[in-house]
Amino acid sequence: QVQLVESGGGLVEAGGSLRLSCAASGRIFSFNALGWYRQFPGKERELVARITRTGSINFADSVEGRFTISRDIVKNTVNLQMNSLKPEDTGVYYCNADQGPLIYWGQGTQVTVSS
Repeated sequence: QVQLVESGGGLVEAGGSLRLSCAASGRIFSFNALGWYRQFPGKERELVARITRTGSINFADSVEGRFTISRDIVKNTVNLQMNSLKPEDTGVYYCNADQGPLIYWGQGTQVTVSS
């Protein structure tokens, strides 16, 4: 059973930055991909950023150029650096691990951006 533990959420003013980190219980190269999703109230969870085992990265259009995703193979973490945050980035952010056909989720961390 894989466990994903997120950290780094919080409250920040518009234009500020936050760094989310997700610690995985398994070796990160055992996963097909690791990523971050977010969920707004009343909406379905949506992809924010994703990095595959081979290093391919994709972002949601709404965060392209503002967010970066990286992984640390020593610490077994996947990190999301969020810059130039906007109020519309407010939501619960979830770490995701794809170990096809198994999918794992973290517990979620709240990100709130004040205007």
